[in-house]
Amino acid sequence: MSSVILENLPYSKPFLFVDELVNVDENGVEGKFTFSKELDFYKGHFIGNPITPGVILTECCAQIGLVCLGIHLIGIEGQEINKPRIGLSSSEMEFLLPVFPGETVIVRSEKLYFRFNKLKCKVKMYNAENKLVCRGTMAGMIKIDTDV
Repeated sequence: MSSVILENLPYSKPFLFVDELVNVDENGVEGKFTFSKELDFYKGHFIGNPITPGVILTECCAQIGLVCLGIHLIGIEGQEINKPRIGLSSSEMEFLLPVFPGETVIVRSEKLYFRFNKLKCKVKMYNAENKLVCRGTMAGMIKIDTDV
C-alpha cells in the first residue's frame, strides 16, 4: 500500500518531503525524509550556518503525517485513490531542535480522528539520534476526484 500512497502524493521535487514510508496503518504513519544539502532554501536561510526553516519542517510533517495517512485511510474505506486534493486547515507546531542540511528525519503521526474526509493528527519529528525535533497537531481536508 505504501507504494500506492507515494505514487498518489500531489507533490513533486523540489517540494516533495517524503522519501520512504516505514509503517502505515489505520491509526498512524511513520516515514522518513533526508534534507539534501542542495535544497535551494539553504542558500539564503542563515547564511554561513543554514538550518531547515520551520515552515519546511511543518510541511514535511504534513506530507508524511497527514497526507500519506489520509490517502491510506481513503483507500481502506474503499474509495478509489485518484488525484487527491489536500487542504491543510490547521496546524500548531512546537520546534525544539534544528535540522541541518544532510540530516534524515523520521515523522510519526497518530490519528486523532478521521470523519467526513477531515483528518486530525498528532505529529512528531525525530532526528537520526531519535531526539525530538518538533511536535504538534494538524488537520486537513482530503478530497478525491471521482470524475476522472
